[in-house]
Amino acid sequence: MSNSKLAVFGGIPFISGPLSSFQSIGEDEVTAATEVIRGGILSAYIGAPGPGFMGGEKVQQFEAQAADYFGVKHAIAVNSWTSGLIASVGAIGLEPGDEVITTPWTMAATATAILHWNGIPIFADIDPDSFNICPKSVEKLVTKKTKAIFAVDIFGQSADMEALRAIANRHGLRLLCDTAQSPGALYENAYTGTFADIGGFSLNYHKHIHCGEGGVLVTNDDNLARRLCLIRNHAEAVVRTEDINELSNMLGYNFRMGEIEAAIASVQLSKLQGRVESRQRIASELNEGLNNLSGLNTPKVSLGATHVYYVYGMTLDIDTIGVSRARLVEALRAEGVPALVVGYQNLHMLPMFRHKIAYGTKGFPWNSPYCTSDIQYGPGLCPTAEKLHNETFLGINICMNELPPEDVAKIVETFHKVWTQLDQLKS
Repeated sequence: MSNSKLAVFGGIPFISGPLSSFQSIGEDEVTAATEVIRGGILSAYIGAPGPGFMGGEKVQQFEAQAADYFGVKHAIAVNSWTSGLIASVGAIGLEPGDEVITTPWTMAATATAILHWNGIPIFADIDPDSFNICPKSVEKLVTKKTKAIFAVDIFGQSADMEALRAIANRHGLRLLCDTAQSPGALYENAYTGTFADIGGFSLNYHKHIHCGEGGVLVTNDDNLARRLCLIRNHAEAVVRTEDINELSNMLGYNFRMGEIEAAIASVQLSKLQGRVESRQRIASELNEGLNNLSGLNTPKVSLGATHVYYVYGMTLDIDTIGVSRARLVEALRAEGVPALVVGYQNLHMLPMFRHKIAYGTKGFPWNSPYCTSDIQYGPGLCPTAEKLHNETFLGINICMNELPPEDVAKIVETFHKVWTQLDQLKS
């Protein structure tokens, strides 16, 4: 195979057809959804005080199951993980102008959830090995306006929560965690997301478990759990207090999960461990096959953590390889490998942040009496994240394909085919 012509030069692709898509829905989910439909109660929420405030039977069953599974006091189901992020930031009592330090290397909803409450996102750089937020970078950004740290367990493994917790405790900050991509991963023998004041998981279609759209928040704090439930379900119509602090951010929404989604999510959660083991098997086979390729660095798993591989994230040593990432990806894709070049666009480079335009056209909340700092976004702010984005990150979306051993073997052989002909790619 080493002498066969690369597909990018007109040769025959090594992987002749698309890899089989990941299919997580089976007869168990069909049965669970059908039972709800035949029962006729698709949602049982009432946006008012009373027994309907906490939702229907399936929602409450799923929440109890999730709390038990992840080992927390409270699990709160929501209709999307974006809703969960918004509720998290609101629940901690964010004031307009408060700063929340987070990572640029994530889906935009992590940062826009902060803006939703008129807070100010502050972007810290990331660790070059785990791709998670760097505690040393976080420490440098803490000011008197900082209210919270918002970590993200990106690609399948936990951020350094021990270091982040130490920073939060030292400065009196809340610690939140977006664990959308890492359900089932462990950190210090407990599940990711559970070390934060509020954590949680995404349940949308390409995650480890999904019910179409959905999310589940986790916390051990009784007061935060209560506030999350209020924000989820029309808080302003439910809260009965004259206490200003209690009324803060009680702008309720319809973030409620339906009974069909809850029933499906419950079935899916029971399958999580199997999904995790499948992704770890894929990653182990890829590691074994790719570790000896010069200039290619396979994923690093942090000490005391496990990885569940939503994305199999690698880095390239371009000087050693002598070929640009763009050229390598072109060659790999031509051979049939679904190579991923962008882990995430750096949020601090998005027009919304560079121009500081969110609510209206006048720069609110940055250009307001609430924001007293000169906040700047743009190139140079997070050099590690920027280099990964622009030059050195290479990934495979394990979450999108089944990848039985024979497909993993094809991917490995394709990488070797390309690497044996790097000189041709250089020219």
